Amino acid sequence: MNVKAIGLAAIAVAAFTASAFAHHSFTMFDEAKPTTLSGTVKEFEWTNPHAWLRIMVKDEKTGKPVLWAYELSSPARLITMGMSANSVKVGDVVSVTFHPMRDGTRAGRFLGAKLPNGKVISRADAGDENEER
Repeated sequence: MNVKAIGLAAIAVAAFTASAFAHHSFTMFDEAKPTTLSGTVKEFEWTNPHAWLRIMVKDEKTGKPVLWAYELSSPARLITMGMSANSVKVGDVVSVTFHPMRDGTRAGRFLGAKLPNGKVISRADAGDENEER
């Protein structure tokens, strides 16, 4: 009976800690090239483990709107930055600063934004998220 209990306990611990090991690295983002783009919000996902912001930005070469996707922090962390689920909505114009993808994909890691009401949100205000890993 003790072997079954220990086995079940080990499985439970593994199941609850697996998500901690699943978190990705940030090496896919080019931290040497902070970039800022302005565009119109297409979608804002307030979800764990990371919120997402997708905006339509005018392509410099074609002049046509293209989709950019930004990976933000968790909702809890965004709240510490002064952001909420209602900070932006579809159709809002925002300016986003980010680390772009190394492979040139139109995406990046969110650093900050100027919201439609003029409020500036910065990952620098997120506390321990910015500590060395």
